[in-house]
Amino acid sequence: MPNMANLMHRVRFKDFDARKFSFHRHPILVLEEFWSPQELIRWRQAMERQTWTTLSAMPDVARAFPNCGNWEKAKLDGAEASLLMQRVSLPCVAEYVESFPGITGRHVSFNYYSYGAGDCLPTHDDTDDAYALQGAVRPARRLALVTYFHPEWEPDWGGELLIYERQGSGSKPKLSLAHSIQPEPGSLVIFSVPRWHRVARVDALAGSNRRLSIAGWFMTEH
Repeated sequence: MPNMANLMHRVRFKDFDARKFSFHRHPILVLEEFWSPQELIRWRQAMERQTWTTLSAMPDVARAFPNCGNWEKAKLDGAEASLLMQRVSLPCVAEYVESFPGITGRHVSFNYYSYGAGDCLPTHDDTDDAYALQGAVRPARRLALVTYFHPEWEPDWGGELLIYERQGSGSKPKLSLAHSIQPEPGSLVIFSVPRWHRVARVDALAGSNRRLSIAGWFMTEH
């Protein structure tokens, strides 16, 4: 069994060589200081302009993720979508996505998310879209991405990205915590799918502070 501690690679973005890195060797990548302070301000301004939809207003999603608070989601498009793709289309991302045989199409799906006190996301591995239309065949998710834009975040506020190691086999896997990744402002996390993970509940100690992010996937069609 691989040592899960060796599966995560954490580095400041300015020290990162995307041409030498491989998700086959290190399937969890954490890039610190990926966005500059000026870029963080631009992203928060973009998020202020969005039309947000609460979890309670998405009944299919709410049924799939019960008791998860009432986090909000907004569509990422336009100039901001182009900027995101320009910045996150790293050579190591393309190398990994293109390593799968028989690709007939490539897709991405990214949205804005806002989590407040009481909001969370339960354990899942990103392979089973519980609220997809019955019989629908969706592209395979290859890499998951999340990046953070709130101005500050304290450890007491919760909202960590928790990544698990699967132990044993069977329909109901036994999971043990492998990594707890703080939602540090300006950081970027990319990891290969499938991978069991969840978003820890944002604590009441966060007050009115919200966990602001973009999250989604690089996908292939076969």
